[in-house]
Amino acid sequence: MSPATTEPADPTRSPGRGGRVVLDIVVPVYNEEADLERSVRRLHAHLRATFPYTFRITVADNASTDSTPQIAARLAAEIPEVRPTRLEQKGRGRALQTAWSASDAEVLAYCDVDLSTDLDAVLPLVAPLISGHSDLAIGTRLGRGSRVVRGAKREFVSRCYNLILRSTLAAGFSDAQCGFKAIRADVARRLLPLVEDTGWFFDTELLVLAERAGLRIHEVPVDWVDDPNSTVDIVATAVADLKGVWRVGRALAAGTLPIADVRAQLGRAPLQPDVAGVPKGLPTQLVRFAAIGIASTLANLLLFLLFRTFAGPIAANVAALLLTTIANTAANRRLTFGVRGRAGAARHQVQGLIVFGLALGLTTGALALLGALLPDAHQAVEVAAIVAANLVATVLRFVLFRAWVFRPRAAAGTAAAATPTTTRIAA
Repeated sequence: MSPATTEPADPTRSPGRGGRVVLDIVVPVYNEEADLERSVRRLHAHLRATFPYTFRITVADNASTDSTPQIAARLAAEIPEVRPTRLEQKGRGRALQTAWSASDAEVLAYCDVDLSTDLDAVLPLVAPLISGHSDLAIGTRLGRGSRVVRGAKREFVSRCYNLILRSTLAAGFSDAQCGFKAIRADVARRLLPLVEDTGWFFDTELLVLAERAGLRIHEVPVDWVDDPNSTVDIVATAVADLKGVWRVGRALAAGTLPIADVRAQLGRAPLQPDVAGVPKGLPTQLVRFAAIGIASTLANLLLFLLFRTFAGPIAANVAALLLTTIANTAANRRLTFGVRGRAGAARHQVQGLIVFGLALGLTTGALALLGALLPDAHQAVEVAAIVAANLVATVLRFVLFRAWVFRPRAAAGTAAAATPTTTRIAA
């Protein structure tokens, strides 16, 4: 589907281009008889007054056992823009998957029934998707400009969860859990079949897949007030989310998700700047290599100090450097130079150990020279010598990694898979 260019609708909110609805905003509910009518009426009034495009509100009831379905049906009979849908199985992710898959709107969104997010953010959320600038959009409570009122417990859990996502799945988005998101329909058709979770992890899984496929995620700082009557079980949700992180992480590591196919279908090729005198990918590689190098240096120092308690400086340095080099090679192979899968992994480690030998020569030579010049040197001086030698070894390691160990032919398969072979598929 081409990026939407729908003209603003008239005050009667007649159907948009070709009779299509521009925005379908889904409200997933389970036993929400107390809040549903008030929230839907408030949402509808806001959209009628401020949203300049055609819209629909879909109440996605997932197996409620109270009067929620009856309330939804009554609202639909009274308000033309409201549509109810009923699922016989629980699961917020299942409700969103079902409602979005069945929708004919150009942009699909959802918000929680408690309307914790200020509705003034609706238009900023979906505008980049209507214009075609972005592929997904999320409200963020953790970005600059956000204003949030919530308890310390929820704040702590939310920040810890997003930290876990950044450290384990390399997530670049700031807030995975805010119940305020949108996606273009053509993008949803490609991504939804890949999302397995039917519960609260649905959002995170969708965002991780989108990010890995190179799609643009727009973030909107929001005003957000916690609902003190929320019935969400924080502990059970956190456990389910961690299981989801593990499952998705394993799938990405094993290469079982067709990320390259999605990238090709949606036309999102990796951005490769072509600057005279600068090899492609070098700036990004330098940043990632430096980050891994800093982590490796810290780990090396900690291990050196640990081993130094029962071994001499030379032996402690060899053991520490060997362990950190193996981890450093694996991290740079995947994160810096984009080489995935097991093919060539053993060869890369062997070559990495050769580079390790050169680094060992530098650091060991530095310690040997220090011992000759200052036989009674304090341990702090030894640490300083290790740091200086490691800096030189790091520069040498990057040059050899780039020019020899992970030269382009080693990553050719990955690069080829990520290069789009078709243009954006029209809906």
